[in-house]
Amino acid sequence: MTTGVDLGQPQAQAIRSDEDVVRVRQLVRAVAVAVKLSLVDQTKVVTAASELARNTLVYGGGGSVDVVIVDNGRRKGVQIVFADSGPGIPDLDLALTDGYTTGGGLGLGLSGARRLVDEFQIETSAETGTRITVTKWSR
Repeated sequence: MTTGVDLGQPQAQAIRSDEDVVRVRQLVRAVAVAVKLSLVDQTKVVTAASELARNTLVYGGGGSVDVVIVDNGRRKGVQIVFADSGPGIPDLDLALTDGYTTGGGLGLGLSGARRLVDEFQIETSAETGTRITVTKWSR
């Protein structure tokens, strides 16, 4: 099966519609398979990506995602960067609280997505929007 994905280069995907959220899931799964993540870790990173892509669409007004294979010398992983130019997250501490959701997504919220990946960084402001970088490493 060919994915049509050039795994040697970062892969960009616009997030402007529900169909784009599906495309993000497919892209992340293809890269996760390529770096030989376990089925459990594939599911975790795809689930996190789906939640974050939906948040980018719903709360950020759309944006983009970049998916890249990373290598730290010991193992490979999938790094995913979500970016939007929306209003930012007004109360980041609250948004990262377990169980906090504003509805409409998978109900994981940011804290759930954070638990599904190995590394999670977020930058947000009303002036620049939100940028979330997540990484899942092979075991």
